[in-house]
Amino acid sequence: MRDYVFIAVIVVLCLVALRHPWIGILGWTWLSVMNPHALTWAAATMPVAAAVAGATLIGTLITSDPRRVIITPESTLLALFMLWVCVTFAFSFSAEGSLEMFSRVMKIDLMILVTLVVLQSRRQIELFVWVVVLSLGFYGVKGGIFTILTGGVLRVTGPGGFIGGNNEMALALIMVIPLMRFLQLEARRRWAKLAWTAAMVLTATAALGSQSRGALVALAGMAVYLWFKSPRKLAVGVGIVLAGILVLGFMSQYWEKRMETITTYENDPSAMGRINAWWMTWNLAKDNLMGGGFDIYTRELFARYAPNPLDVHAAHSIYFQVLGEHGFIGLFLFLLMWWFVWRSAAWLINEGARSEDTRWCRNLGAMCQVSLAGYFVGGAFLSLAYFDLPYDVLAMVVLTKRWMQDHRKAMKAEESTRDGNARLTAIRPIEHAP
Repeated sequence: MRDYVFIAVIVVLCLVALRHPWIGILGWTWLSVMNPHALTWAAATMPVAAAVAGATLIGTLITSDPRRVIITPESTLLALFMLWVCVTFAFSFSAEGSLEMFSRVMKIDLMILVTLVVLQSRRQIELFVWVVVLSLGFYGVKGGIFTILTGGVLRVTGPGGFIGGNNEMALALIMVIPLMRFLQLEARRRWAKLAWTAAMVLTATAALGSQSRGALVALAGMAVYLWFKSPRKLAVGVGIVLAGILVLGFMSQYWEKRMETITTYENDPSAMGRINAWWMTWNLAKDNLMGGGFDIYTRELFARYAPNPLDVHAAHSIYFQVLGEHGFIGLFLFLLMWWFVWRSAAWLINEGARSEDTRWCRNLGAMCQVSLAGYFVGGAFLSLAYFDLPYDVLAMVVLTKRWMQDHRKAMKAEESTRDGNARLTAIRPIEHAP
């Protein structure tokens, strides 16, 4: 029954996306971030995300809904990065082995560009945030309860896709916590604020319950930056400390011993394997301007470029992943894109605080920065350079900045009109005087 309901929802989404592509974007985001079809039997292998994406693209071309192509440093760099990936794919060591990931990355990045075209209003932007938060919050709340009941002995894992593993799932949950905080800041009812507090604590618990050591480092770094960006530092600081004590109190000795290996990484084969993979990508990029493509984690290439040719690992770092797969030029475009996103988020923080009407922009910009801080720290230990969520955050920042700029222009035009009417009102009695 669940499968039939899910398939019916997908059919309705496709039909609605033809008329209103912005709804199609919300549906695509839900499917790509949450992977709900992985929780079904019949639809688990069906191309449901592709169907919704196709309907959304067609709807974008034929709809009468507002659309707007904007050129920003972020969107330009994303397009340039996509173009460079096409070049590196053409010169990859294994085009056949790289084809699946190449197709996947192109679809994700293309839909992010479409998101920038079709989402316009504040309501649409906030709904976009809601979809992202609920998609991952489901696993966060569920995983947090599971971790508390098991004492952290069993791992929290993801549904599949980019976040199928425990490490990847942990980073996704860490990144979504600040977006939960944004929704809490925007909530008006006390019960809603308390509910978001519970959701954030449970999601952090689930991230720790993944038993990912990188997640612990990323969570600590994100918590510090969240405290730094919060206007009420004392209350937030006390809350973070109390939440940490509460969560860690439920963890078993097994979990504690695993986390202690962070300080003795030299004796950990997994950690040393990652460092070996980092050296491999570095040496490969020095030897190949365009990198090696997506399929470089093979015995042949490790034998040629790695210090330990027998220890074959994935890059386990967004930075070394992009470096090895797309070379130094690809890494430069990747880092520059995120630098501009960070700057735009900072602009939202500074400019959004000037007016009550744009306060929500300030809050979202700050929480996007906190989310990206978690990604930049946790991503140093995970191969998640192409995962949807950080690019969704990019879209949130760009769309909110555009909304705020349009809002300011509208306010200035309205103010100018009022001033003009006031001057006319003052002049008219003089013109009609005898």
